[in-house]
Amino acid sequence: MNQDLFFQAANTRALGRDRVPQVWSVSQVNALARELLEGSVPPLWVAGEVSGFKRYPAGHCFFGLKDKRSQISCVMWREQASALPTEPPEGMAVHAFGYPSIYERAGRFQFVVRELSARGEGLWRLAFERTRKKLEGEGLLDPAHKRALPPFPSCVGVVTSREGAAIRDIVSVIRRRAPWVDVLIYPTRVQGDGASTEIVEAIASASRAERADVLIVGRGGGSTEDLWPFNQEAVARAIARSALPVISAVGHENDITIADLVADRRAPTPSAAAEQAVPDVEQLRRELASTRERVAVALRNNVGRSTRRVQRLEEQLVEALRTTVERRRLVVNGLRQRLQALGPMAVLQRGYALALSEEGQIIRRAEEFAPGMNFTLRLQDGRVQARTREQET
Repeated sequence: MNQDLFFQAANTRALGRDRVPQVWSVSQVNALARELLEGSVPPLWVAGEVSGFKRYPAGHCFFGLKDKRSQISCVMWREQASALPTEPPEGMAVHAFGYPSIYERAGRFQFVVRELSARGEGLWRLAFERTRKKLEGEGLLDPAHKRALPPFPSCVGVVTSREGAAIRDIVSVIRRRAPWVDVLIYPTRVQGDGASTEIVEAIASASRAERADVLIVGRGGGSTEDLWPFNQEAVARAIARSALPVISAVGHENDITIADLVADRRAPTPSAAAEQAVPDVEQLRRELASTRERVAVALRNNVGRSTRRVQRLEEQLVEALRTTVERRRLVVNGLRQRLQALGPMAVLQRGYALALSEEGQIIRRAEEFAPGMNFTLRLQDGRVQARTREQET
């Protein structure tokens, strides 16, 4: 219809001023202007500063581009706007790729933007920093919240694409290092529209299943846009909520994503993530052999030390017994001397004599001697037989 309008307009100009011109509706004029404009100007890049950027609930974005002398109204439809990592701030210098057009309903000239980019990685970096600061403010990046990885997992979960090189690398490394470990794959898209939603769902599924002991989330290398699902806030929160410790392995060594910052461990590559997830069987064998040798040496040393200790204890015991016996001997000798000093023989040695009855009993009082009674005097060096002549008291 617009081509018909174009030819009608050309015919009207050819009739001249003497003929009555055809009357056009406003809609027809705007449609013709749009057709002429879009058909004559190819898509192009426009440089300018962002003014009044606003995203509406339907997903469409409206804003202005301006320089020192002029301004142009811009629109970015929902499909293209969904690819923006974040909304550009006021005054940000950008390049907009699109084509000039006319919004027919309002007859307004506008620039339809298909792609919007800032200098370098301006928009991507801005979106990254906004998300990072938000999560950091909530403590999700705090190293104190990082969980330790299990030293000997029996099953490793992997959230990645089934077709990518990452899963092949991960499985190959695990099979080589720890062939007894099971690998459970939660397949998902890792780039493009909807990838972040699938990644969130895969992490949640692995967490609910509780079959794996540790979870690897990642993909191989790619452009900033390819890796962007792993910079999404929803993916970061899914990692933080995971019941399993998470190793993030996104891209190559120089690629840092929000997922890397939130995860319990960051690996520079998917292969490195597999190395972190499982022990190395060869290393375990070496450590076991070394441990066996250390235990044997320790046992030998302990036996030697124990033998020497027993010998020392035996010597100490013998010495203690000898000391105790000698102490007891001295005590006995002392008691013996005291008893001897108190005994009758000691009295005899001092020049005294003991009177003994014929029955051998000691006579202590004079009244016990009867006249004519035989008795014995016990002296220091012998005995003397005696008889009582008379008794005096």
